[in-house]
Amino acid sequence: MELCSMIFAGFGGQGVLFSGKVAAYAGLLDEHEVSWLPSYGPEMRGGTANCSVCINDRPIGSPMVLAPNVLVAMNTPSYDKFIDSVQPGGAVFLDSSLIDRTCGRTDVSVFSVPATQMAGEQGLDGIANVILLGKVVKETAFTSFETIKKALEKNVPAKKAHLLEYNIRAIEVGMNA
Repeated sequence: MELCSMIFAGFGGQGVLFSGKVAAYAGLLDEHEVSWLPSYGPEMRGGTANCSVCINDRPIGSPMVLAPNVLVAMNTPSYDKFIDSVQPGGAVFLDSSLIDRTCGRTDVSVFSVPATQMAGEQGLDGIANVILLGKVVKETAFTSFETIKKALEKNVPAKKAHLLEYNIRAIEVGMNA
């Protein structure tokens, strides 16, 4: 498998670190080499947050993703910060509920999903990040639906086990977006 290098970015509290962790865990379940490197401002909730995820069949030399082939941006500042670093031929996933601009790049595939709006309409408030993750799974095929489900089961904490079914539904909503 070729290197899958992803950046998930947004404000703290949007769940971008969780999405990246689930993606990395899916790679682990698929028996690939993985790394997950979170980065967030001191404010945590409301501050900037992003994470780098690498999935590969070979050992990963560095967990830093400087030129992702997948970008998931959940707000305009994250879009502005990372859009120019996406590799030509890469895929960009935008929460169009919160990012009100179009991508001018013609060398990347852009998927605008109104994830925050869809989450509200589907009774999935607070998990727009998982809707976008579902869209990433569908469009990139970096893992399967069954594997991402298992990754969610491992990463949703026991104290939030009642939210597992909502997360699985959010993946399905994203895959159908």
